Amino acid sequence: MPSRMRGGLDRAFSIDDLAALARRRLPRAVYDFYEGGAEDETSLRANREAFGGVRLLPRALVDVGTVDTAASLLGATVALPLGIAPMGAVGFGRRGGDVDLARAAAKAGIPYVLSTTGTASIERIGDVGGRLWFQLYPLKRRDAAVRLVERARAAGFEALVLTVDVPVGGKRERDLRNDFAMPFRYTPRNVLDFASRPAWALDMLWHGVPVLENMAGLADTAADASQMASSVGREFDPAFGWHDLDALRDAWRGKLIVKGILRAADARRAVDIGCDGVIVSNHGGRQLDAAVDSLTALPAIVAEVGHRADVMVDGGIRRGSDIVKALALGAKAVLIGRPALYGVCAQGEAGATRSIDILRDELVRTLRLCGLPAVARVTADALYEPEAIFGARHTGEAAHGTASAGAVHRE
Repeated sequence: MPSRMRGGLDRAFSIDDLAALARRRLPRAVYDFYEGGAEDETSLRANREAFGGVRLLPRALVDVGTVDTAASLLGATVALPLGIAPMGAVGFGRRGGDVDLARAAAKAGIPYVLSTTGTASIERIGDVGGRLWFQLYPLKRRDAAVRLVERARAAGFEALVLTVDVPVGGKRERDLRNDFAMPFRYTPRNVLDFASRPAWALDMLWHGVPVLENMAGLADTAADASQMASSVGREFDPAFGWHDLDALRDAWRGKLIVKGILRAADARRAVDIGCDGVIVSNHGGRQLDAAVDSLTALPAIVAEVGHRADVMVDGGIRRGSDIVKALALGAKAVLIGRPALYGVCAQGEAGATRSIDILRDELVRTLRLCGLPAVARVTADALYEPEAIFGARHTGEAAHGTASAGAVHRE
């Protein structure tokens, strides 16, 4: 297919290339809404920089003619140690983008996590099939949260992912500077911005603003994405606590994952309540700007609960080598947000598939170059100077949940 027909996907060799395609297609305000972080964006940058500070130590003369990328996650096999993280207002960047992401994930044999603030309903995503997880925000309207959980159960979602790092929305200054603040209003700045991307603007004018389908019906809450994207935090419950998580565990009989954990003690408490998984995350640098990066927080949490629950990590993953680093630090899998979003905004399902393909190719290449014939063979031994992370006495024990808590405890 000619490149002009594929939106340049055949020349997208990296996640950064996909980001450039997305930036070319979207108005600045929309791209910045996806790309930006909180305040000075130090945590946003730290997520990426943390991976750059980890080095791999390859083995030589290992048979890597065949590489097995399969992994076990929540008791079942995934084709890659990778999932698509929950993202809100995806349809603002590409109409139908949530469905495109779910389809790409299903074809790749990896999980897809639908956000409470997604622009496709639980039922629409349920029809796609594959390994589906539903991400739930703690809502002030408890009855609304219960209905969402019941709908996810009825639609056959495998797991519920509770995001716990949003007692209040982060201060995202790019949105304010771009007049992408709520209540939404047209201003000379953003009208000119939108007009600079006529294909995007005509789609919005012709088809209307996308709807956050799972949030529709909440009292005092607008349903369209333009009025929800920055104001939806007003619906979150800052009083949600451990007893509420305990009640959710009782109400949801499927797999339960808690997302947004950075402290080992919090991870232990969540697993004690009965959570099956923990996602180490600082919300992509979009919440607390001074928060530790996810990769740095990972080893202590793996040491604390990795033998009892599946520990995953998100934030800053841009290369297949980043996946190997996260696995070597003990994660069972990584979740990607922006990389998949770049792809879907650039070219819908084909772009989302391209993002997964890029990371798969780089993962396999890195495993081969490191002398690792399988994802299951990735341990702390793949790291250069792992004792700097885990402690010299526990270097060989730290990967995949087998390190002692004392080896890496950093709280």
